[in-house]
Amino acid sequence: MTVVIGLGGTSVCLAETIDFNQDVRPILATHCLACHGPDAEVREAGLRLDEQESAFAELDSGHRAVVPTDPEQSELLRRVLSTDGSERMPPSDLGPRLTDAEIETLRLWIAQGAAFSEHWSFVAPQETPLPDVEYESFVRNPIDRFVFARLEQEGLTPSEEADRYRLCRRVTLDLTGLPPTIKEADEFVHDTRPGAYERLVDRLLTSPRFGERWARVWLDLARYADSQGYAQDDERTIWRYRDWVINAINEGMPFDQFTVEQLAGDLLPDPTNDQLIATAFHRNTMTNSEGGTNNEEFRNAAIVDRVNTTMEVWMGMTMGCAQCHSHKYDPISQEEYFQFFAILNQTQDADRPDESPVLEERSVAQLTEMAKLETQIDLLESKIRDEAAALQQATPEDEIKLPMGALTTKFVRIQSLGEQRFLHLAEVQVFVGEANVATDGVASQSSTDFGGDAKRANDGNTDGDYQASKSVSHTAQQDNPWWEVELKEPATIDRVVLWNRTDNNLHTRLKDWRVILFDENRHPLFVEQFAESPPHDRPIDIPAHSDKLTDSQRETLLAYLKDGEAGLSPEEKQLADLKKQLAEMKPDITTPVMLALAPDQQRVTKIQRRGNFRSLGEEVMPGVPTAFHALEGVDEPTRLDLARWLVDPANPLTARVVVNRYWEQLFGTGIVETSEDFGTQGELPSHPALLDHLAVEVMRHDWDTKWLLREIVTSATYRQSSRTSPELAERDPRNRLLARGPRFRLSAEMIRDQALAVSGQLSDKMLGPSVRPYKPNLGLRAAFGRTTDWDTSPGEDAYRRGLYTKWRRTAPYPSMVTFDAPSREFCTIRRTRTNTPLQALVTLNDPVYIQAAQSLARHVLTETEADEATRINLLFRTVLIRPPSPPEQEQLSKTLASARSHFYADLEAAEQMATDPIASAAEGTNLIELAAWTVLANVVLNLDETLARP
Repeated sequence: MTVVIGLGGTSVCLAETIDFNQDVRPILATHCLACHGPDAEVREAGLRLDEQESAFAELDSGHRAVVPTDPEQSELLRRVLSTDGSERMPPSDLGPRLTDAEIETLRLWIAQGAAFSEHWSFVAPQETPLPDVEYESFVRNPIDRFVFARLEQEGLTPSEEADRYRLCRRVTLDLTGLPPTIKEADEFVHDTRPGAYERLVDRLLTSPRFGERWARVWLDLARYADSQGYAQDDERTIWRYRDWVINAINEGMPFDQFTVEQLAGDLLPDPTNDQLIATAFHRNTMTNSEGGTNNEEFRNAAIVDRVNTTMEVWMGMTMGCAQCHSHKYDPISQEEYFQFFAILNQTQDADRPDESPVLEERSVAQLTEMAKLETQIDLLESKIRDEAAALQQATPEDEIKLPMGALTTKFVRIQSLGEQRFLHLAEVQVFVGEANVATDGVASQSSTDFGGDAKRANDGNTDGDYQASKSVSHTAQQDNPWWEVELKEPATIDRVVLWNRTDNNLHTRLKDWRVILFDENRHPLFVEQFAESPPHDRPIDIPAHSDKLTDSQRETLLAYLKDGEAGLSPEEKQLADLKKQLAEMKPDITTPVMLALAPDQQRVTKIQRRGNFRSLGEEVMPGVPTAFHALEGVDEPTRLDLARWLVDPANPLTARVVVNRYWEQLFGTGIVETSEDFGTQGELPSHPALLDHLAVEVMRHDWDTKWLLREIVTSATYRQSSRTSPELAERDPRNRLLARGPRFRLSAEMIRDQALAVSGQLSDKMLGPSVRPYKPNLGLRAAFGRTTDWDTSPGEDAYRRGLYTKWRRTAPYPSMVTFDAPSREFCTIRRTRTNTPLQALVTLNDPVYIQAAQSLARHVLTETEADEATRINLLFRTVLIRPPSPPEQEQLSKTLASARSHFYADLEAAEQMATDPIASAAEGTNLIELAAWTVLANVVLNLDETLARP
C-alpha cells in the first residue's frame, strides 16, 4: 500500500518502510557516530545518535535531534541540509556532505516514526520459516530456499549445475586443498547411482587431508609461526600446536570444545597433554628476546593481542578500538576492554626468551635412556647410604653426637650479603630424612632478572649451567638479594643442600652468604653466615637440625669450602656425574603453553590511559562487555568462564561468525563480507535469514563444523556452474546474490600444493616439525645469527604441503607472501586477494614450479606411448581433471611444436630447461623433447583455470 503525506509542501512517497539497521545505521556510522556515538569522552553536545533515548531527548539548545514523524522539527535533518558552514553536519573538515539519497533516507525514516532497533548482530540469531520458492525443482537443501528466494526478488534465476569433472575438482580442492586424481574423478563421473555426489563429499570429509586444508585457515587466526617475532625473531618450537589443530579438525572435534581447550585447556580438570598443547593458541603471541627490552612492556603487548584476537576470532568485533578510548562505533567502553584484559592477564608467561612455561615431551628412546640412568643412580645412592650407615655404626657415639634438639621449619632462606649483588642458585634441597621436601614448596625471591625465576631453584634439576639448562634462579642486581622456599607444611629437617651455578666460573658470585631457617610465624630458628664461596663443581651440605654448628663441624665445613678436591668419594663423584648426565637430557620437544597463576599471585589490572601500560588508572575486575549476553553466576571470571561464554547459545555472534568463515572459504566472500567486523562499521549480511538459519542449525548439531560444510557443499547453490553471462556481469558482478557458482583464485598454499601433487612430487607425510622447502637462492643471510638461514630440507621434507613450511615472521616463505599469505605477526581474519605481475613471475620462474613442470613432463613421457595427442590429453587431465576440448588440444599441440623449434636451435637452453633444477635425465633421453614438454607442462600449470577453483 502506498501512502502519501505532505511535509512542508513536499510530497513524500512512503511506499517502502525504512529499516533502521539496513538503511539508517550505515549512514550514521559513516557520518555521525565518531562524534555522536558510544565514546562518551569525545561525544559532542551530549548527543548519541545510535540510541533512541538520546536522539529523542531535548538538547541544551532546546531542540531535539529527532522528532518522530516530524522531519521539519528534527535538528538532525536541519543540520545535514544546512549550507551554513558553522552549522552543517558533519563539519566540512570531518567529512563530506551527505548525498541527496542519504538525506532522503533520513527524512523518510523520521517521517515513518524514527523506529530504532538494536544492531542486527547484537541480537541472538532466530530461526525463520523456510521460504517458498518458484524454482522448487532446483532445491537440494534449505540453503537453496533462502538463496533462490532472494534471486526471485531480484528477477534472476539460478544457474545450472556444473559439469561433473569441474564439480569434482571444485569440492575436492575446497575440502582437502588438493586436486583429485584422474582415477578419482572418473569414478565419480561414471557413478550413475543415486547419491554419488554425497558419497564423494563424505569420502573427502574423512580424508586426513581435510584436517590439513582447514587447519591452514585456523592457523591464520591463531597467528601461528615458527618464530618469536619482533626484530630478533628467534626460532620457536610450537609445531605440536599446529598438529593438534590438524588432528582436532580431522577428528571432528565440536567447535565449542575446540574453543574451550584452546582458551582454557589448562583449567580443565586433570588436563591431558593435548589439552595443554591446545592452549598454545594464545602462546603464538610474539616474544621480544632482544637484550635490554622491558619484559613487562612486551608481556602487556601480548595480553593486548590476546584480547583483540579473541574478540575478532570468535565474535567478529574490533575490540582493539577500545584499548585507548571507548569504541567510537560499537558499545564497548575502555573500562570493559580492560575488564576483558583482566581475564587474560592471569597467566605465567612473561615475555621470557626461554618461552616458559612449556610442556616438555620426550621420545621413547630418550625415556629408555633416562630409565637406565635412574637405575644406576638408585644403585649408587643405595651403596653410599649403606657405607654411611656402616661408618656411623663403627664410630664411637660421642664423636658423632650433636648437642641439639629438633627444629620444625617452615621457611628456608638463602641470602647473598653485600651491595649490588646477584644471587644465582642452581638448586636448593631441603631434606627430611632422605626426602627432598623443597620441590613441593613455593619459591620466591627478592627480584627476578634474565628469566631466572625463583622456582628454578627448587624444580628438581641440579644442573648449574644457566645458559644451557635454564634451571638457575637469578635475581636482579641489588643489595642483599635473597631466595626463599616456603615448605608445603612445617617439617623437622635434617639438612639443606645448595647446588651452585657452574658455567663461566661464576661460583664466586655466591660469596658472603647466609642461611636462615624460620618457623611458620617467621621466627628465626637457625642463622649462619659464610664468608667463602661454596664449590662450583659439587653441592654443599649444611646440617640443619641444630641452632648452631659445633666447632668441629665449622672446621670441617670451612676446610671443605676452601679445598676444591676434598669431600667426595669416587662413588659420590660418579653419582654426581650420572645426575649431571640425567639433568642434561633435555626434552625432545618443548611447547609453550598457557598456565594460570596461583590464586595468591593474581595480577591487579588497571585501566591504561590512552593504552599506555605505564600510565595506570582505576583498578578493574574481570568481566565481559555488557552489550552482549551476560556472564551470569561468576564474580571473577576465568579464561574457562570466558571460553564457555563465547560458545554459549545465548551469544549473538559466535555461531554467525563461524558460519560466515566457512562460507567465505567456499564462496570467496562471506555472507557478511567484512568477516573481521560484525559491528556497526561492518557490511550488512547479503542473506541475513540464511546466516541465522545456519547459525541456529550448527548449534543444534552440537557445533559440528563437518555437518556445516557438508550442508553447504551439497546445496544446489554451491553446485551451480561458475559460468557468467552479460546480464549477471552487469546485475551482480561480484556474485553477492549467488546466481552462479563461485570462482576465485586458490590460496597461496593450494597453488603450490597443487603443483606438487599433479607433478607427483608431493609428500604425503603428515605432522611433525616444520620444514624448509625449495625457494629462490638470493644469497641472503639472516641478520641475527645463522640458525635462521634457509637450508633446504633433505629428501621428501622439501616436498611437503605448504602447511608444514617453516614460518618466520620477519621473512616468510616468499612465493606464499606473493600470493597474499600473511606474516602472522598478528591475527589475520581474512586474506585479501591481490593481482600483481609478481604472481605470474612466481608460477613461471620459481624453482618449485619449474621443478614441478619438469617432473610432470617426465611423468607424461614415461607413462604413455609416443602418441602426442594421448600425451597432451594426459598432461591436461592430470592438472585440470577434465578432458581438453578440440580447440584446446590443437592450441597445446601448436605450443609444443613451437617449443621444439626453439630448443632445436638452442641445445644449451634445452638441457637447462630439462634438467635444472630437478636433476639430470636418464642416459639416452631426448633433451629437446623433454624440454619442450616441460614448457608445455609449465603453460598448463599457469592457466587461469589451473590457478582458480572451477
